[in-house]
Amino acid sequence: MEPPEGDTEMLAGPDPELAATMGFSGFGKKARTFDLEAMFEQTRRTAVERSRKVLEAREREKEEQAEKELKSRHTDSSASASSATGVGSTLKPRDTASSESEDSSDEELIGPSMQSQTSVQGPVGGDDDDDEEFIGPPLPPGFKDSDDDDTEEEDNNPVKKIPDSHEITLQHGTKTVSALGLDPSGARLITGGYDYDVKFWDFAGMDASLQAFRSLQPCECHQIKSLQYSSTGDVILVVSGNSQAKVLDRDGFPVMECIKGDQYIVDMTNTKGHTAMLNSGCWHPKIKEEFLTCSNDGTVRTWDVNNEKKHKSVFKPRSVQGKRVIPTTCTYSRDGKLIAAGCQDGSIQIWDRNMSVHTKFHCRQAHAPGTDTSCLAFSYDGTALASRGGDDTLKMWDIRQFKKPLHSAERLSSFFPMTDCCFSPDDKILVTGTSVKKGGGSGKLFFFDRETFQKLYEIEVTDASVVRCLWHPKLNQIMVGTGNGLAKVYYDPVKSQRGAKLCVVKTKRKERQAETLTQDYIITPHALPMFREPRQRSTRKQLEKDRLDPMKSHKPEPPVAGPGRGGRVGTHGGTLSSYIVKNIALDKTDDSNPREAILRHAKEAEENPYWVAPAYAKTQPKTVFAEVEPEDDETDKPEWKKRKI
Repeated sequence: MEPPEGDTEMLAGPDPELAATMGFSGFGKKARTFDLEAMFEQTRRTAVERSRKVLEAREREKEEQAEKELKSRHTDSSASASSATGVGSTLKPRDTASSESEDSSDEELIGPSMQSQTSVQGPVGGDDDDDEEFIGPPLPPGFKDSDDDDTEEEDNNPVKKIPDSHEITLQHGTKTVSALGLDPSGARLITGGYDYDVKFWDFAGMDASLQAFRSLQPCECHQIKSLQYSSTGDVILVVSGNSQAKVLDRDGFPVMECIKGDQYIVDMTNTKGHTAMLNSGCWHPKIKEEFLTCSNDGTVRTWDVNNEKKHKSVFKPRSVQGKRVIPTTCTYSRDGKLIAAGCQDGSIQIWDRNMSVHTKFHCRQAHAPGTDTSCLAFSYDGTALASRGGDDTLKMWDIRQFKKPLHSAERLSSFFPMTDCCFSPDDKILVTGTSVKKGGGSGKLFFFDRETFQKLYEIEVTDASVVRCLWHPKLNQIMVGTGNGLAKVYYDPVKSQRGAKLCVVKTKRKERQAETLTQDYIITPHALPMFREPRQRSTRKQLEKDRLDPMKSHKPEPPVAGPGRGGRVGTHGGTLSSYIVKNIALDKTDDSNPREAILRHAKEAEENPYWVAPAYAKTQPKTVFAEVEPEDDETDKPEWKKRKI
C-alpha cells in the first residue's frame, strides 16, 4: 500500500532511514498553524444557524397548535348547530400520545357555551364574529390591562411597597422600648427597654392576646441599649448601661459575659475590657462568633464568644487634635471588612477590620460637635452609609467620597441616644423615626427615597417618640419601638410573609384555673378508714372550691431580688453586717440620750434586781444617782475658763 500524500510530505525532510532507525516516523513534521479568528467565526455562524432553526421550529409548533384549536372550535360549533350531543366522534385519531391527550381535552366543552361567549362579546354580527378566536372562557373586560398597570405602577411608585395596611401592638411595659431584635428567620422578636426587662415574643406560638412567653432582667438594674441576634440566630448580644456586654442563648440563658477592664490603666489598649458604660454593639455579618462593642472609655472593641477573658482587637477614635473621643454608635459593613463608629465630636470614622491603628475613611464634620450620633447603617449593596445624628438630621454618604454627604434631611427631632435608621429590603427607601415631647403630638416614621431623598411617606405611630425601627428583609414587616413602652409591627397580608400574620389569625385561649391549687390524690387501699382521703369526683369543681378558699388561693410574696423595691429590703445574704443593717432598719427606738435610755429600765431593775443590785445590797442599800445640774451661764466666767467649741 502506498502511504497517503500527507505522510509522504511529512517524511520529506531528513533521511527516512534515520527516522526508521530512531523508532519514530514523525521525524521532521511541520508544525500546523491554526487560524483562531476563522475558527471563532465558524463557531459563531454555527450557533446563529442553530438558534435560527430552533426559533423556526417553535414558531411552526405554535402555528400548528393554533390551527388545531381553530378546527376543534369549528367542529364544536357545527355539532351544536346539528343538536348533536357528542362531538368527539368527528375527530380523527392522532399518531402520538400527546396529541391524543390534547384531543381528549378538546372533546369536553370547558367553560361557558359559544352562545354565552357571543352574548358577552356582543350581538352576532355574521362572518366577522366567526373570524375571532375564543380560547377558554372570556376574561373580565380590562382584567389583564389593569393587572399590568398595577405592576408597572408598583415599580414606579415605591410607596406601594411599604407594608403598612395592618398593624399589631405588643405591650412591652410602660417605659421606653430602647432595643429591638429579630432572628434571621423572623420567628422570634426580642424587646428591651428602660425598665431593665428583656421580653421574648414568638410569632408562631402567640395567639391574638399577644403575650410574651418569657421576660427576664439579664443586666439587673441597667437600661438595655441594644439587642441583636447573631447571623445564625442561635445567640443574642445584650448591650446595657454597664461596662460588660452579655451573650444569651435563644431561651435567655447566659452563654458568656465580657470581662471588665482595669480602670486605673491609662492606655486603654492594655486593658482586657471596657471600663465605662457601653453605648452600642452588633454582630459580625459573616463570622458568627465575633461581635463589636463601643463604650464611654473611648474605645471600640471586637470580641470572640469563645474567649470572654480578653477582647480580640481595640480601635481608638481620635479627634482632630489627637485626643480621645467617645464613640456613641458602631457597626460592621455588610461584608464585615469595615468597622464604622460615630463619635461625640460629630465625626464618623471607619477602619479596616484588620488594621486597628489608622482610619481608612473619616469625616470630621459629619454632624454637629457635642451631639450623639445615634445610628450608622450600611446599605445592602455596601456603597452607601446612612447616619442619624443627634443634631436632628439624617444624612446619606458615599464612603468612596466621604467629604460631603450625598443627601441630607433636617428637622427630624431625636431625643434618644439610640434613635434608629434602616434601609428597605430592596435598598431604595430609607426609614427613620422622630421624637416628640409629652403632649407635643405624635411620633412619626418617615420614609425617604434613597436616590432623591424626597419624603415619600409617613406613618403616625403613637403619641410618643419613635425610637427603634427595623425592616426585616424576609418577613417584609416593619417593627417599631416607642417611648411609651409599645412595640408595633406593621405588615401587609399580601406583601408580607409569616411573622405577625401567624398570630393574628389564632383565637385567644380560654383561661384555665390554676392547676397548682389541687393536691395530688394519693390512693391508699390498705389504710385504715380514718386515714383514707375522700375520693375526688371532679377536678374542675375542686378547682372552683379551692379558688374561693382565701387560704389556698393566696399567693405568697416572692423573695426580693436585687437592691429591693416597693419598700421591701432585698435579701443581701446571711452575713452579720446584713443582719445588723436589717435590725437597725426595723428598730424604731430613739437612743439619742443615753441617760434616759438607761433610766428607762430603772423601775424594773429596782423591783426585780438580778445583776448588779444584789451585790451592793449591804454596802449600798440606797442607790445614788448624780443629779442633773443646770448649765451655768458662761458669760460671767473668764475667757480661759470658757468651753471651746
